[in-house]
Amino acid sequence: MKESDACMTEPDAPYHAHIYYDPAERPAAAALRDAFGHDRAILFVGDLTDGAAGPHPIAQYEVHFQARTAPAVIAAIEATGLRALVHPLTDDDLADHSTLAHWIGEPVELDVTVLDPPGINQGIARFGISDF
Repeated sequence: MKESDACMTEPDAPYHAHIYYDPAERPAAAALRDAFGHDRAILFVGDLTDGAAGPHPIAQYEVHFQARTAPAVIAAIEATGLRALVHPLTDDDLADHSTLAHWIGEPVELDVTVLDPPGINQGIARFGISDF
């Protein structure tokens, strides 16, 4: 088992969810964001980003949480009907966004050319916000 695999099974392992929305879905996305903002198990809720950001080509926002919270986060997203990418934060950013990722709804084609190479990510956000 790789070190990154072991990290994903720890209850305190860091995870992200990227919740995607189009203009018609923005109210539902905002309502879910507000709900996550009041959930003590959620570590961080990002701003609604109405355009591309990093590898994400469409409007989205991110939520940071621990592995133990993943089932509840996934259930909350699924209940809205919104699309989302849920992934761990390991030292392999590309794998986090591809082979280790869980899609809710129709996947979005990501721009993987902007992702860090394996061993560089170390669970540190590249977009100005510390993950943990």
